[in-house]
Amino acid sequence: MPEKTDWEALVSNILKAELKRKGVTYAQLVELLGEIGIEEKEANIRNKLARGKFSAAFMVACLQAIGCGSFSLS
Repeated sequence: MPEKTDWEALVSNILKAELKRKGVTYAQLVELLGEIGIEEKEANIRNKLARGKFSAAFMVACLQAIGCGSFSLS
C-alpha cells in the first residue's frame, strides 16, 4: 500500500484539527453529516481520515456539518 502523499497528509490533518478544535468526535460527525443528508459510518470516516483519501466534497461537507466557516492551510 502506498504511503500518504504530503497533500493527503495535509488535508487529513486539517480536517482532524478542525474536528478537535470544535470538540467533535467521529461518532458525532456521523450524526451531523446525517443531518445534512450524508450517510457515513464511523469506521468509514476513521479510515478516510487515516488514509487521507477523500474528496474535496467530503471535506467541505464535514467542515459545513461542524460549523467551520474557515480554516488555515498552515
